[in-house]
Amino acid sequence: MAAFAALCLLPFLLVIIASLSSEKSITLNGYTYFPSEWSLEAYKVMTAPSSSLPRSYLITIAVTGIGTFCAALITYCAGYALANRLCKYRNALALYFFATMVFSAGLVPWYMIAKMLGCYNNIFALIVPSLMFSPFNMFLVRNFIAGIPDSLNESARIDGAGELHIAFRIYFPLCTPVLATVTLFYAIGYWNNYFNAVMLLDSQKLYPLQMLLFKIQSEITMMSRVLQGVNLNPPKESFKMAAAVVVMGPIILLYPLLQRYFIKGMIVGAIKG
Repeated sequence: MAAFAALCLLPFLLVIIASLSSEKSITLNGYTYFPSEWSLEAYKVMTAPSSSLPRSYLITIAVTGIGTFCAALITYCAGYALANRLCKYRNALALYFFATMVFSAGLVPWYMIAKMLGCYNNIFALIVPSLMFSPFNMFLVRNFIAGIPDSLNESARIDGAGELHIAFRIYFPLCTPVLATVTLFYAIGYWNNYFNAVMLLDSQKLYPLQMLLFKIQSEITMMSRVLQGVNLNPPKESFKMAAAVVVMGPIILLYPLLQRYFIKGMIVGAIKG
């Protein structure tokens, strides 16, 4: 297991080393664990005084935190309602949600609805369009809750507990594994999302991290083409690796916190119900 873990770490190590290599070294020798020349040029480009990286990082962290919390809460409420035997037409509603996994209205209706909701060129453009929960995650939560004995619900009602008390004081703590699983899914989705920024943002001050790095990478690529034949070598390839290091850091730190719940939530939520 230790050897296998070491093999899994080697690609990450290569990415970090490549981000610290000079562009000339990568051009001549390719990606290697022993570059001929080290350089911090890629990170200097990111952290230049005129760089918007700190602001984009804060925007992405805020959007990921708020969006993940709201999406997970909505997903839990929907899953709880569809798993509750007292909910009328719950099977018809489940079929309605399932249909959205098979059919899509397309890009134009999505864009029109986003603008109608006021999600254009503001921070809500990065949160609300992705806030509607994933049906797959909802079914995971519903199946998990359906596996909890109904006697627990009945006992709580006999003791005089209301619906909100049952949902959030009794069932919610029991659903920690599956909620941790869907929280991880939503967090990764929000963290890596740049599509909303492409479609709904004009102001560069609101660019999330992914969009900003994509923009910088495009500018470096264009600069490389313009300077072709000139004795200048912008950090094109090393910047890609540096961007990967910057982007993957927080998500890698999130996995250990949710690891013990992740597998249990996936397995139980997928087979029960």
